[in-house]
Amino acid sequence: MKLAVFDCDGTLIDSQVNIIRAMESSFQRHGLPAPDSHATRRIVGLSLVEAMQALLPQAEHDLHLSLADDYKTAFQRLRADKALDAEPLYPGIRSLLDALEGDGWRLAVATGKSDRGLKLALEHHGIHQLFVSLQTADRHPSKPHPAMLRAALTEAGAMAEQAVMIGDTVFDIAMGQAAGVRSIGVDWGYHDAHELIDAGAAHVAETSDHLLALLNG
Repeated sequence: MKLAVFDCDGTLIDSQVNIIRAMESSFQRHGLPAPDSHATRRIVGLSLVEAMQALLPQAEHDLHLSLADDYKTAFQRLRADKALDAEPLYPGIRSLLDALEGDGWRLAVATGKSDRGLKLALEHHGIHQLFVSLQTADRHPSKPHPAMLRAALTEAGAMAEQAVMIGDTVFDIAMGQAAGVRSIGVDWGYHDAHELIDAGAAHVAETSDHLLALLNG
């Protein structure tokens, strides 16, 4: 048994353009200046309320809740209007997933996305069927809490020592550490490689081929 648990946004899929647009809409509805794109990318991976807390640490909790609700509404409106930008898989990801499945790995996702958002994203790219477990912010505390990773282990029938957590942010790496799962970072997402190493990543992959070599090495 080998289990590879992937983050989604910033690891499998480059979704930053739509995340930034929805965040801008949410803040504008409250008459607030939108965070710059760098600040928004920094919080990708957190659940929405925790993301708003990170962006506005001095604000009242009710505002965090309202901003999170408005973000979801903005994203749903963009989707309904067919106004979402393309959210491509990162280069080589489909081949990587197919190769891992062929090598006997089981695959899972642990993400700050909603159930609906994750299902739509994976189905759009024709990879939904590759994963034996899909864990989202709808059913778990925000990363870096280990709940969603532990749930993925349970659903896949794997022990922590048989699994690897793969992600682009320190939240992913810290979640792996909290669950006792080896973590590998990727440098094509939203946090820098040195941050991932400092958070406890065993390695940081530079390409999908490099990641495959690290997983099978």
